[in-house]
Amino acid sequence: MRSTMQDVPLTIGAILRHGGEVHSDGEVVTCTADGTRSTGYGELVARVGQLANGLRRLGIDADQRVGTFCWNNTEHLEAYLAIPSMGAVLHTLNIRLFPEQVTYIVNHAEDQVVIVDASLVEPFAKLLPTFETVRHVLVAGPEAAGADLSSLQVDGVEVHLYEDVLAAEESAFDWPELDERDAAAMCYTSGTTGNPKGVVYSHRSAYLHSMAVALGINAGLTPHDRVLPVVPMFHANAWGLAYAAFMVGASLTMPDRWLQAEPLVRFIERSRPTVSGGVPTVWNDVLGHLDAHEEADVSSLRLVLCGGSAVPVSLQRALEERHGVHMIQAWGMTETSPVASTGVPPLGAEGEDAWHYRGTQGRLLPGVLGRIVGEDGTVQPRDGQAVGELEVRGSWVTGAYYKDDDPEKFRDGWLRTGDVGTLDPLGFITLTDRAKDVIKSGGEWISSVDLENALMAHPDVVEAAVVGIPDEKWQERPLASVVVRDGADVTAAQLREFLADSVASWQLPDAWAFIPEVPRTSVGKFDKKVLRKSFADGRLEVDYTRKA
Repeated sequence: MRSTMQDVPLTIGAILRHGGEVHSDGEVVTCTADGTRSTGYGELVARVGQLANGLRRLGIDADQRVGTFCWNNTEHLEAYLAIPSMGAVLHTLNIRLFPEQVTYIVNHAEDQVVIVDASLVEPFAKLLPTFETVRHVLVAGPEAAGADLSSLQVDGVEVHLYEDVLAAEESAFDWPELDERDAAAMCYTSGTTGNPKGVVYSHRSAYLHSMAVALGINAGLTPHDRVLPVVPMFHANAWGLAYAAFMVGASLTMPDRWLQAEPLVRFIERSRPTVSGGVPTVWNDVLGHLDAHEEADVSSLRLVLCGGSAVPVSLQRALEERHGVHMIQAWGMTETSPVASTGVPPLGAEGEDAWHYRGTQGRLLPGVLGRIVGEDGTVQPRDGQAVGELEVRGSWVTGAYYKDDDPEKFRDGWLRTGDVGTLDPLGFITLTDRAKDVIKSGGEWISSVDLENALMAHPDVVEAAVVGIPDEKWQERPLASVVVRDGADVTAAQLREFLADSVASWQLPDAWAFIPEVPRTSVGKFDKKVLRKSFADGRLEVDYTRKA
């Protein structure tokens, strides 16, 4: 027996139509240098149509990729809605990646058009000549009209002012009926080992993920909410907050480039968001600012979703007990769209029991399945004790990488997360280690292997092993343990300067140790747990260079 229910595709276009028709009373507020600017959702939808027409005129008529090199602002939201809804693919570019990685990503994705925030023209211009497929650049934002765009003059590339493109077009657009399994957007991983890998999100996966984000066990969004995505829109689609908010009619407050504690708190005071999301580093800084400025008012916030790296219970307690801001931890990856679990305590958990659950990576969301697999490949019991690699599958979990065959990342239809931990009977994940020695600093991955290879390219370095060590601000930072060639005289500062030619500044090690040899396992691999223990026990003589 088959259902007789109507088969209506779950698409970003459906979110756009619903938000525009039913929630036109919502608004998006963007932070500016001297205040805010606001656009109602009704006007926003009209501009989205103009952008779609403009992109169509520039040759975007199928599933071509359109890149964005932007902050969290109104124009970026317009791109979020217009590009997938017209049948093209939104490709958010991580502006924090090392230049060579951005070049690889743009060329691998074959971006045709890139929308660039005017404040980012200078770094973007340095990259533009390395892009092989980009034919049009749209410069967006209030500063675009007065910006010097001469640096963008590259053969074969046409430069346009975003507002001029919109002004030349009608707001009505013939939105196509799309297959919900067509590509809607793509993000690339941070390239922790080798080149970054592309994850392609379907319309269906984005729609279902948005519904999950809006659930009461997650952000619990309603039209009465005002959502502040501090997490960048180029970082795993801002955790789905933009689509979820527009879907339910919650207004959006966008911080643009002002992500430091003082301007961010000032923006919160002005825009009065009720829900926010961001990495622990940002909220650690906000906590420090609030502690130092009793007059600061963040009382509008009822909930902060925090993730990207482990969220200390001490941070959650301090924000809640001293400033009335309730924070819950969320976990996910680029490959999981990204939200897969949230740390809302179970029924009946109170006091320290509740704090225990809030210290985990959270409970699996409906739509996501999880399991723990041991080193021998056997599925471990969900008892909160058995340890293994976390594997997940679900409606918004990727099943492959774009143009990259990486079978080791998948097992029998399950995504191997690379995270090691436990899973309890209630579906709460507790991560205790990482299967691969990558470091997560301020919510961004740093590859220990890449750092080691770069260090060992130095003529005076025989071996180098890099591990993550705790850091109050960034949660983790790299410690480089180096074996120097006999007779050589090299300092930590010199090695740091050497790395600066090939490694992004925020990835450079802050701590250095010079050791006679790197400890190894029985099979000859670097034994990094010995290095971590040596550091924890104070047996490494550590030299600290300047912070990134």
